[in-house]
Amino acid sequence: MVKNTAVGHKKFWHSFRYAAHGIASAFKSELNMKVHSTLAVLVLAAAVILRLPPSSWMLLLLAITLVLAAELLNTAIEATIDLVSPEIHPLAKKAKDTAAGAVLLTAVFAVIVGIYVFYHPVMDWITGLMS
Repeated sequence: MVKNTAVGHKKFWHSFRYAAHGIASAFKSELNMKVHSTLAVLVLAAAVILRLPPSSWMLLLLAITLVLAAELLNTAIEATIDLVSPEIHPLAKKAKDTAAGAVLLTAVFAVIVGIYVFYHPVMDWITGLMS
């Protein structure tokens, strides 16, 4: 990777480009990032279709952001562990498992938020279909 040698405002804008490259790299290389991103798009489409209020949108966006950020951090941790400890080591396993646990925790939170946000609108929609 090229060291960021830009100064001032150029360095600031280069940092966004590097971050975008990191997100794109994780999306290309990590199946779970693709799964989480696809589910996020489906959830947001459902929010549009059901015309959810702004407060529900904020909860959904918070949950989605947490899951994707956790997945990015997990990817970074796993890559770093693979670099510094290519052989199997108990501490490497602990670090990777803990990072994966953080993703699982945020994903469970996202499911709970989804149930909370979508329960009544979906039930209302089903009731409307049955009447």
